[in-house]
Amino acid sequence: MSKKGIISASSVSTPSPFRYPGGKSWLVPYVKQWLAGLPSEGIQFIEPFAGGANVGLSVAIESLAEHVTLVEMDKDVAAVWEVVLNGRAKSLTNRIMRFKVTKESVTALLKKRPRTPIARAFSAIVKNRTRRGGIMASDASLLKLGENGNGLNSRWYPETLKKRIEVIAEHSAKISFQCGDGLECIRNNKDNEQVAFFIDPPYTIAGRRLYKHSSIDQRKLFELLETVQGKILMTYDNTAEIRALVREFGFQYRHATMRTTHHSTKKELLVSRDFAWLKRTALRRPTAKKKAP
Repeated sequence: MSKKGIISASSVSTPSPFRYPGGKSWLVPYVKQWLAGLPSEGIQFIEPFAGGANVGLSVAIESLAEHVTLVEMDKDVAAVWEVVLNGRAKSLTNRIMRFKVTKESVTALLKKRPRTPIARAFSAIVKNRTRRGGIMASDASLLKLGENGNGLNSRWYPETLKKRIEVIAEHSAKISFQCGDGLECIRNNKDNEQVAFFIDPPYTIAGRRLYKHSSIDQRKLFELLETVQGKILMTYDNTAEIRALVREFGFQYRHATMRTTHHSTKKELLVSRDFAWLKRTALRRPTAKKKAP
């Protein structure tokens, strides 16, 4: 974290094999602060909209909670987590290491209908790593120039992917995965005071173009969260709609600023019931609007 409280995305480790749009690895320092303020034993960490799951994986790998549960609706993404967490990581990494990325090989692979979990997981990784911005939506195009003119190979790092998957597999005993509805998971665990929910739902604006499953009733989510007995930390895009829901349902928010790998900055909201856990005032408090004279 910089002196100005701006986190650089490139300074935070990324345990996920996915290059996921809207990934939250940059928020891990704040999540660590949040969890440090909770009881040291028995915390069940749940990420109901896991996606690339950088936060949940970091919590498991660094033993910041007793157990981590990841939930994701996208069946292609789910295939990766199911394969890696259920003893078949080596089969996936073998395919990754053997694959030679060319326009022809990628196009041919993505045209095939995967017939096994391993094939589906491998196809998802290739799709994520060779499409523009890592976008998984069906209409996303393949990379053209990429970084430094490397085209489709710009984000294809077989050794790195292999190492990340192996590390996740090593910690699989601490991680559970569910392919399903994040709202249902929250509902099923809302009465458990030991649960710490990290909630990163599809954003109201960007989600429509980034994800297969981008539709979510934001009000319904807040109504459900109001009944949760455990702890909550949410991240959201900074819109008037979300700020209004935060206030209506008795939550608080702070503005979090992140510097991207392309050196631009963007602001998002962190939402929680309170921010007593935040020891450093890195997040800007919302300022009250002055009333017109």
